[in-house]
Amino acid sequence: MRRAIALCLATCLTVAAIAVAKPAEAGYYVIRWENTGICQIWNEDLQRKPLEWPSTYKVISKPVATFTAAMTEQQQMRTERRCTL
Repeated sequence: MRRAIALCLATCLTVAAIAVAKPAEAGYYVIRWENTGICQIWNEDLQRKPLEWPSTYKVISKPVATFTAAMTEQQQMRTERRCTL
């Protein structure tokens, strides 16, 4: 019985170590709505895509890892007048 518990504990620790060591994936990107020119930060972890009615959107940035990096990219696009808001 002790061997089974030790084996389960070792397996759990190994799985936890692999989960922690997994590199962070990009999670945010900037989209631009076609009819208004408004740029919005979108999270890839959301289950649904943005509703494309009455306008469509276009992804205008590469995925970035943090929300802060996405905000910086959005602000730069506003400065370049690629986004209205």
